[in-house]
Amino acid sequence: MRQQILARALKRGLRITAAESCTGGGVAQALTDLPGSSAMFEYGFVTYSNAAKTAMLGVSADSLANFGAVSEQVAREMADGALQRAGADIAVAISGIAGPGGSDFKPEGRVCFALAVKTAETTTDIHAETVEFTAIGRKNVRVAACQHALALVLRAL
Repeated sequence: MRQQILARALKRGLRITAAESCTGGGVAQALTDLPGSSAMFEYGFVTYSNAAKTAMLGVSADSLANFGAVSEQVAREMADGALQRAGADIAVAISGIAGPGGSDFKPEGRVCFALAVKTAETTTDIHAETVEFTAIGRKNVRVAACQHALALVLRAL
């Protein structure tokens, strides 16, 4: 999948970025493991705390207070902020509860994703979704979330 992302991004001359929370940079690592990836990926954002999401990506404090970090609203704002700040064409954002822990309201394994695609100089298309990976363990949730995020990027290309 990573090789397909690289080939398609290079063919179309597109730049990709990632805004990550629970994956801790796993998507950026996956994309930059490939030779030649610097032509499509300049930098990403690991915003593990709410303060980092606000400072680095412009996520609204109101959204964090009203929806929580693990929400489609915050994932949308993360993706949009990453797209704008990195000057990229595609941004994927991930925020979730890898575990252990969680609550009845936000269980372990819940991950919110957003994909922002620059459609014109001043417009952006943003899609958000939530995936329930369940309590499969911290490492497994993180791996599954990275794979899902890469699949979203591939579909966008």
